[in-house]
Amino acid sequence: MGAAIVDGIARFAQIAAEVASRVGPRKTPTLGILAAAELAALPGTVPITPDGVAVLAVAQPGEETGIAWTGDSRVYGWDGEQLVQRSTDHTVGQYLRVNGIPVELAKEHDNWIRCSLGRASVATVHFARIADPLVLLTSDGVPDGIPHAELERLVREHRGEPQALADAIVAATRGNEEGYRDDATVVVLAQPRMDGTPGC
Repeated sequence: MGAAIVDGIARFAQIAAEVASRVGPRKTPTLGILAAAELAALPGTVPITPDGVAVLAVAQPGEETGIAWTGDSRVYGWDGEQLVQRSTDHTVGQYLRVNGIPVELAKEHDNWIRCSLGRASVATVHFARIADPLVLLTSDGVPDGIPHAELERLVREHRGEPQALADAIVAATRGNEEGYRDDATVVVLAQPRMDGTPGC
């Protein structure tokens, strides 16, 4: 089973997410993201339109969940006790943090995306396997609009009901100081049962 979020222009995002979620389970999560990237790739064109960022999870019974991403959409895993961010944002702000720049200065650059589908390559699509029985895929509007502790509380309360959890997260997302509320998209993926019944 594959599930993807593409944060971008509506029609493009829908098609790219479908491509990623169809190709990922048959090939690999990385190839799923790269297949979606082909819809946006226009070498030599700046800016690239349409474009977006993407995250994909592929799960099958008895196996760890494969995840791949490019950009600042996120993957979280619930291990039964805590919610852990399993992806790393591909932003200038995160790059600065990793390289020792003070957190307050780095935060000012969190909206600058370093990687996107339009510029995706094998080198810019990151891949990991995670053992968490519950996986959340989110657009950047979720972490921007909900503190991590509140997000973890919602997961703890609704962990057995994937749709109720997704609805609760979207409803809890708030705007910033200026009143701007970014799009909040959530997919909750529960590890499929051994009989193949989806957990999404």
